[in-house]
Amino acid sequence: MESPQAVKQRFEIIGNDPSLNRAIEKSIRVAPTDISVLVTGESGVGKESLPKIIHALSHRKHAKYIAVNCGAIPEGTIDSELFGHEKGAFTGANQARDGYFKEADGGTIFLDEVGELPLTTQVRLLRVLETGEFIKVGSSKVQKSNVRIVAATNVNMIEAIKENKFREDLYYRLNTVEIHLSPLRERRADIHLLFRKFASDFALKYKMPTIRLTEKAIKALENCSWPGNIRQLKNVTEQISVLETEREVDEATLIHYLPRNSSNLPSVISEEKRSKSDFSNEREILYKVLFDMKNDLNDLKKLTMELMESGNDESFKEENINLIKKVYGDSASEKEFSEESHEEQLEILQLPNQKKHREAEPKLEDPYDYAEEIEEEETLSLQDKEVELIKKSLDRHHGRRKPAADELGISERTLYRKIKQYDL
Repeated sequence: MESPQAVKQRFEIIGNDPSLNRAIEKSIRVAPTDISVLVTGESGVGKESLPKIIHALSHRKHAKYIAVNCGAIPEGTIDSELFGHEKGAFTGANQARDGYFKEADGGTIFLDEVGELPLTTQVRLLRVLETGEFIKVGSSKVQKSNVRIVAATNVNMIEAIKENKFREDLYYRLNTVEIHLSPLRERRADIHLLFRKFASDFALKYKMPTIRLTEKAIKALENCSWPGNIRQLKNVTEQISVLETEREVDEATLIHYLPRNSSNLPSVISEEKRSKSDFSNEREILYKVLFDMKNDLNDLKKLTMELMESGNDESFKEENINLIKKVYGDSASEKEFSEESHEEQLEILQLPNQKKHREAEPKLEDPYDYAEEIEEEETLSLQDKEVELIKKSLDRHHGRRKPAADELGISERTLYRKIKQYDL
């Protein structure tokens, strides 16, 4: 059995991170068997290297190795590509064709981006994994194939199963052994090693001296999050190799090539969404509206209770001017809050005296005067409603003021004053 270091040299794998070494060790151990392997990891971490190791170290190494990108094949033709078709099976099928499973008989098939397979194809693949049997498109003859399957995906398979995008039975059949490759941001010690390898390769390719980084530039390189992982790092290295005339690159020059928004700080909302709204979703907006309504209602209750207890005296107006402004606000085009507007707003809040006739209130301009007006058959003023509640409470408690006051949620003294005010 080969050592992980020998395998890395043979397949040109760069890195000394423990997670990378662990993934290579698992690949070496499962290679002599025929069990299915699922390689997981983000896009660009180098998942395609592990199936090659598994095939090269297995007893199938002299047979064919076919890599299939499932996400690049159209849904209508993927069954034909994998399992073949008969002549005339569909429009354009001018002759019979063997699929990848027939061509790779005795070898290994690498299904890259297996999470992108259509559900109908997943059913066919499950049968091949369980029995080794498949049927060509447009045929009724069952064929057999002795193929080892190694799959890879960057999709969260558990979430895909919950969303009914991937069959659960196929997932467990493919996931006999799972090998996970960590993203580059979790292997920071390998970033500079990879950069040096790519810089050396591009120097040979373009016949120019190898670029080098200063100490500060190396730190900036390693602190980058690299969302595109190794593939993105390779592209950046190629750009610097071609565009820069100086072979020693400092931090200021390197920053221009690094991906933007590469901060490692967690963010609940992306920058694009945050610029459009301060809320992450509609639920937070509803909560904000409800909380504001609750606060306004509490302020209105407090203002009304103090108004009833104060007996509409002038001190109430002066003490609660800020609260009145908060509850009733200012219109878009109104003047500053003055004593005259203060008096006008207090007219709405004041309770009418029982012994005085209510005067007709001035008609206020309503920005919603186009709405349909509905006349109520019977209306009760705030005073009449309060008198009715006090009478009912006193009747229920046989004239005892203390239990009646407790029921109304006011003090006994306040109830006594209201009884005298309303001549009850």
